[in-house]
Amino acid sequence: MKKSRGLMLASAVSATALVLTACSTSTTGGDGEGEGGSTVTVGTTDKVTVIDPAGSYDNGSFFVMQQVFPFLLSYTPGTAETEPDIAESADFTDPSTYEVKLKEGLTFANGNELTASDVKFSFERQLEIQDPNGPSSLLGTVESIETPDDLTVQFTLNRENDQTFPLVLAGPAGPIVDEDVFAADEITPDQEIVDAEAFAGPFTIDSYSFNELISYKANPDYQGPLGEAKSESVQMRYFADANNMKLGLEQGDIDVAWRSLSATDVEDLEGNDELTVHQGPGGEIRYIVFNFDTMPHGAESDDPDEDKALAIRQSMADSIDRETIAEQVYKGTYTPLYSYVPEGLPGANESLKDLYGDGSGAADEDEASKRLEEAGVETPVDISLQYNPDHYGPSSGDEYAMVKSQLEATGLFNVDLQSTEWVQYAKDRTEDLYPAYQLGWFPDYSDADNYMVPFFYDTEESPSFLANHFRDEDINTKLAEQGSITDEDERAEAISDIQNDLAEQLPTLPFLQGSQIAVSGNDVTGVDETLDPSFQFRLALLGK
Repeated sequence: MKKSRGLMLASAVSATALVLTACSTSTTGGDGEGEGGSTVTVGTTDKVTVIDPAGSYDNGSFFVMQQVFPFLLSYTPGTAETEPDIAESADFTDPSTYEVKLKEGLTFANGNELTASDVKFSFERQLEIQDPNGPSSLLGTVESIETPDDLTVQFTLNRENDQTFPLVLAGPAGPIVDEDVFAADEITPDQEIVDAEAFAGPFTIDSYSFNELISYKANPDYQGPLGEAKSESVQMRYFADANNMKLGLEQGDIDVAWRSLSATDVEDLEGNDELTVHQGPGGEIRYIVFNFDTMPHGAESDDPDEDKALAIRQSMADSIDRETIAEQVYKGTYTPLYSYVPEGLPGANESLKDLYGDGSGAADEDEASKRLEEAGVETPVDISLQYNPDHYGPSSGDEYAMVKSQLEATGLFNVDLQSTEWVQYAKDRTEDLYPAYQLGWFPDYSDADNYMVPFFYDTEESPSFLANHFRDEDINTKLAEQGSITDEDERAEAISDIQNDLAEQLPTLPFLQGSQIAVSGNDVTGVDETLDPSFQFRLALLGK
């Protein structure tokens, strides 16, 4: 284990930082350009599960990680292209070896040296812990990690010329942690991480109140490509519901609202002359997950029957009217999605449109009824459907009320619709408590691979993030192979083929694709710069 550089710095947490004041601290700024001056206050309804990178794979937790942990590579603002972060260089030295050279003199905020040993530790602990809510599934191509010296890390991959590995290093599996602070074989509690100042990103955490307030302070020792943060401090306030967040924005209590205002709220705020609605390229998708063990006629149900279970999934796909949900619930801020890879990415197709409903995107009750009848499924089918009311925004209730209404309108389904708040929801869904349930996906990187591998590549060594008991060896093979295809057209064709296979089996049912939306005061700078195809919201770019 490496040695600390000097004594670990004492934590200087200000007691006043935890006070939830009624107004944003916008009067302490300097030149009005946001260069290290005033505090920016950001509001969100997203929830943090844990800030240990090995234990969470959700947008709310990864948001925190982006601000405080170092990465080997990161995205260049305004693009979906990666560049070295704490790395000096990073590239393949042969088809199976990806080598990273670190910058010299790196340290964590507590004074501990940041070396190749920390990098190796960071990735190996994820693979060791393999938390069901963590991102270890993204590291399925990592065979071994070597550190020839303190500045060199060599990843040996089991997929040659892996086109996605640099993107993985910039995503949720990529935060580098301090091996002197984090446990090697279990999740380290949030407060231990904060107290130990185990950070080396653009910010450190000055004070931390779980899902209430996080106070960020610019890290003077940050050596990444974003440079000095535009604000000396940023406060992140967590709201229980979007209505309160909207009110806080209108009253000036917060400067920016980021995830998730309702579509109606966004429409209303567009008429406020003191606010700006920012919209960025969208990679977010919404879908229903089917648990292959506990859904009706699933493998562990009272009456297991694979064909009947498939017919139920397919008839649900026949019955959902995506266009109506997109327009009536989301006012066009979401659009219908008919594939596993969202529109705009190479390889995306509309296989679900061709196979289900009326063949042009609309629902088809007769087709749904025919499938169930041919499979011998008794109707109406009782479906337990779970959704989350806080993590995916306030419109989730309306969204799933409409899904329930559409399914029951066919006369083929009785839907027991229930909701659970996110922190508990994230635990329950991997413990087979939900036969069918809502998830959304905010991508780790802009590539079709990220919409398929984490969900559907499932082995004993690398279980899928969904943990829904879907496993297909042929799809596993195809998913592993597509990432090594260097010819763009050939790879796009392979990705399309995989989606066709998935559409036949329906381990999940995708149905909406959304945009990135933030609303800010007119005096806030940097919002548009961070709403880019990387889908990462960087507090370091915000100023006033």
